[in-house]
Amino acid sequence: MRLRALLETDALGLRLLGGEDELDRTVRGVMTTDLRDPSRYLSGGELVLTGLAWRREPEDSERFVRILTAAGVAGLAAGEAEIASTPDDLIAACARHRMPLFSVDETVSFASITEHVVRQVSSERAGDLAAVVDRHRRLMTGGPAGGGPEVVLDLLGTDLDLRAWVLSPTGRRIAGSAPAEAGPGLSPETGAVLAGEHLAASRTGRRGPHRVTTGGSTYSLFPVGNTARAVSAADVRETVLSDWLLAVEADAGDWPAERLDLLHGVTQLIAVERDRRDAARTVRRRLAQEVLELVQAGAAPAEIAARLRVAAPVLLPGLGTAPHWQVVVARVEWEGGDVPGGPVAQALLEEVLVDQESAGPEPTDRIAVAHTGDEAVALVPLPGVVTGPDEPLTGAGLHADALLAAVREPLERGLDGDGRLTFGVSAAVHSAEGLRGALEEARHARRVAAARPGRVCAAGHQELASHVLLLPFVPDDVRRAFTARLLDPLRDYDRRHRAELIPTLEAFLDCDGSWTRCATRLHLHVNTLRYRVGRIEQLTGRDLSRLEDKLDFFLALRMS
Repeated sequence: MRLRALLETDALGLRLLGGEDELDRTVRGVMTTDLRDPSRYLSGGELVLTGLAWRREPEDSERFVRILTAAGVAGLAAGEAEIASTPDDLIAACARHRMPLFSVDETVSFASITEHVVRQVSSERAGDLAAVVDRHRRLMTGGPAGGGPEVVLDLLGTDLDLRAWVLSPTGRRIAGSAPAEAGPGLSPETGAVLAGEHLAASRTGRRGPHRVTTGGSTYSLFPVGNTARAVSAADVRETVLSDWLLAVEADAGDWPAERLDLLHGVTQLIAVERDRRDAARTVRRRLAQEVLELVQAGAAPAEIAARLRVAAPVLLPGLGTAPHWQVVVARVEWEGGDVPGGPVAQALLEEVLVDQESAGPEPTDRIAVAHTGDEAVALVPLPGVVTGPDEPLTGAGLHADALLAAVREPLERGLDGDGRLTFGVSAAVHSAEGLRGALEEARHARRVAAARPGRVCAAGHQELASHVLLLPFVPDDVRRAFTARLLDPLRDYDRRHRAELIPTLEAFLDCDGSWTRCATRLHLHVNTLRYRVGRIEQLTGRDLSRLEDKLDFFLALRMS
């Protein structure tokens, strides 16, 4: 379609501010962004929609328009919802670069314009495939009864003879074409391989589609992002572990531009479904955040129990009695600490736990995940458990090893050598009184996992049985002797030299032995940190590179 057709569609609320001679440009897609430099997400021919959040001073307009022009953008539309009128400096920059500029009336949403463009472009290029867009549009307005992304993929199969699947970053099958007579569906093993290849390619910054050959078949991988996160992300690491992908069993290397554009349009439609499912988790996230804040603040069990009674019907509709609960803690850390890990860990933990909860093609998605700092905390209900409030629950629920069974390989590819993902899993508890202990238990288990080598590690409450869980039962004289033997030499040294070895030790363990993160936290040069750690080892005769000595110091600090 052409820009002129958009201007002539009254329902879109577009007003031309400049570039009348360029209205015959062809529009191949649409992108919404407020990034200062969106070039890595542009492939040419887009109508760019922006709320102008990137503009901080008049000079920003020239830079932004120059980037769009270099990328081959068809036109720019500025929303008026947050501003009184389009800035003159933006109008002038667009005129210099011959970039058509529109203003969008505040009563018209960017989503309406996006839907209109995708529907029109797909209709023009694919004839009968207009049904894909139209039926998917009805799906978006009709809710789950519309059939989900399966509708789009089935029509791709019938109209273009393409078998395709939507996969999570862990390789879980979210949707897929009905298996054709020519071959079986996508195996979980193949899904994990494709997800790993996609994550690795995304980390390099290469644009999709990515071509992968595995198991004798060739696949083309198209990214399907969460549009809200993609707009706000300043680093690919903020979204790479949470974005979906579209895997098509075909080699897109020799496809004409029209077919590639059509598949990119389909990913935009699937992204709408991605956003819808993400929005559906908002209530569960808010409930988890409220419970987490109450637990961390030491609220009365009765207050926490009241909040759990609110949460239970949302997480477990129709459940008549209070379930058991487990707590799972996850942490994503990047070298340098310049990328916030909390939201990434939250989205990723949701995906991993959906994998665990799924018993069929449709995931149950009952878990609730909150995040604080670089840590995500999941409150996982365990329905169908029949025990008394004082009876222990053993052998049921989530297990640390199972969390990593199918996701380790793809996630390690996404972490790409500069990130770590660690999990801790608590035992199951029946009441609100047990949640605080379960949270501490999960956090301790995650620290045990962090002390292990590898990019993706997990530990469960069983691994704490001989250490943390027994601390309250250790006689006071034994506790005092243990802590004195390890910490008194450091305290004496700190008292004489004001060396802060104890705070350094605490920070070093809290950073899981990472020299870079610990030095950043303490505002020290890495060499200064190494000197202090060396002094700690010399005074105590311990080696902080050994897991056993790290655990001894950790326990000594906990008991002091």
